[in-house]
Amino acid sequence: MILAEKISEERKKNGWNQEELAEKLSVSRQSVSKWESGQSVPDLNRILELARIFGVTTDYLLKDEIEEAENVDGFKSTESSKKLRKVTMEEADEFLRIKTKTSPIIAFGVSLCVASAAPLIALIGLSESRRIGITEDFASGIGVAILLVMVAVAVFLFILSGRESSKYEFLGKEEIETEYGVDGIVREKKNDFSGKFTISVGIGVVLCILSCVPLMLCAGINAKDDIVVISVSILLLIVAVAVNLFVRVGIINSSFDVLLQEGDYTVKKKKEAPVVGAVMLVYWLIFVAIYLGWSFPTGKWDISWVVWPIAGVLSPIVALITRMFVNKK
Repeated sequence: MILAEKISEERKKNGWNQEELAEKLSVSRQSVSKWESGQSVPDLNRILELARIFGVTTDYLLKDEIEEAENVDGFKSTESSKKLRKVTMEEADEFLRIKTKTSPIIAFGVSLCVASAAPLIALIGLSESRRIGITEDFASGIGVAILLVMVAVAVFLFILSGRESSKYEFLGKEEIETEYGVDGIVREKKNDFSGKFTISVGIGVVLCILSCVPLMLCAGINAKDDIVVISVSILLLIVAVAVNLFVRVGIINSSFDVLLQEGDYTVKKKKEAPVVGAVMLVYWLIFVAIYLGWSFPTGKWDISWVVWPIAGVLSPIVALITRMFVNKK
């Protein structure tokens, strides 16, 4: 391995991203990125500092023929000698291509889930006001059928997308080592994508804010119940569009973090992931049970949808508490 690869490997083994290493060295993240991509070489003082921070010898960093790190006392580091799964340039390119391809499919599936209650709520509201010539029970039946079909289509899309990217699941779960040059190219692609990511998230946030406007107008003019119900359906549809934007760009942006082992995919967070994932699975199953247990017996689908915003707000808190518990252990 050459110096650039060794800096990248040691950084990842310590669970740091480029910004964290840059802070320890009092340099910019761009400097670390250039070192790891081979575009520049750190000066002697930085080499000494890198050796001290990583707990290895300068000989290991500077001599290409030395492939195993030794600590400052001359003993081989157990952590550094651990065999990591190597990700080639071709694998990284294919992984990013698959994520870019499946992101709109997954985003559409999530949007279907969010919007699935909208037809049901609208039909119930219209039947109660006698605006359509069907009974409330019949309207509920049609609405639930549409809801189930939309969710079923969403699940099919999730399975389809998951199957295509299944061979790269290890990237988000295991500590990896990327081939020389991969980090630099992925970093460049992430920087190029950052503008689109920011704009999409911004539009999504604006849509979420505007989604409440129909309900606020109804409250202002004392609208009839059926108009209020229709407004709730419109709110869900607007939120579904916003969520589509969030998920679409979020998947692509996180795919860069997966390869760079940054953000939610640092070595530390990968170790936490199995426990956090299991807890969050149980968490969402509980809310699904609450939603169905409330909706079916009472038939109040126009009210029970509030379960999902509450679940969404609480989920990051539950995840954070779980991570704190795992780290304490």
